[in-house]
Formats: sequence, C-alpha cells, structure tokens
Amino acid sequence: MTEVKDSPRNGDAERKDQTSAKNQSSTLKRIGIYAAILVAVFLLGLIPMWLSARERSSERDAVQRSLRVSQMQNRLASAAIDARRGEYEQARNAASDFFTNLRTEVDRTQDRALTTEQNTRAEKILATRDDIITLLARNDPASVDRLSDAYVAYREGFGNAQTASNVASQR
Repeated sequence: MTEVKDSPRNGDAERKDQTSAKNQSSTLKRIGIYAAILVAVFLLGLIPMWLSARERSSERDAVQRSLRVSQMQNRLASAAIDARRGEYEQARNAASDFFTNLRTEVDRTQDRALTTEQNTRAEKILATRDDIITLLARNDPASVDRLSDAYVAYREGFGNAQTASNVASQR
C-alpha cells in the first residue's frame, strides 16, 4: 500500500478551506444579526402606528353610532314636517324608513348605538308604528300630532345620548 503523506500543499489547502468556512460562517452571523436588528426596528415603528390606527377606528365607530341616531331623528322630523305640509305619501315613506331603521338598531347585537334604557324607549315608539303609518296612508291630519309626539319622545330619549357621544368623540 502506498502511504499518503501530508505534503505542505495538502495542509495549506485544508487551512484555506477552514479559513474560508470561518469567514462564511462569520458573514452569515453578521447578516443574521443585521436582519434581526432590521426586524426589531420595523416592529418598533409598527407598534405605535397600530395603536394609533386602533384608536382612530374606535373613534370612527363612535361617530358612526352617533350618526345613525342623528339620521333616524332627521327622518322622523322630515316625516312630521311633510305631514304638516299635507304631503302624506312622503311623510309615510320617511316614517317607514325611520321605524325600519329604529327596529334595526334595537335588534342589533354588536356595535349598538342604543343603551338599554334607550332600547326600552325605542320599543314604546315602535309600538306606535302601525297607527302612524295607517293614519298617513289615509291622509289623516291626526297623523301630524302623532308624528310630533313620536318626535318629541325620540328627542327626549335619544338627544342626550348624542351629546354625550359627541363629547366623548371630541376627546
């Protein structure tokens, strides 16, 4: 058998390979460290933006709830004004929209604009729905008083909630 002796050439090649492997390993470690620092900096910038977006989303939801309450009040006021002017069909449509939106709001389980007390008041207003719609369909002048009474009851029960939510959203 022939014995292979270590020649100076073989030793140099092995050392170069080991040095090259160490250099590659150290380069990979540096790249890994830089990548970790980059991810950490990214997350440090992302967290405040996420918190800010969450706060703005909460404010938007509060304003949307307040807007729904205001829109319902406007529909009821529009119905009362139209009935007083003798435009019973327009008043009936506006009153129907009001009652439909109020029923939807009462039945909501998430993102509710109404408190429990307001739900109770809303149910009382909803109880007058059929009478008011029937009077409007018959062009009965008595519908004006009923709509006015419903408007006053709505404003008394829901007006304070609008003011409170507006104050909360301005903070």
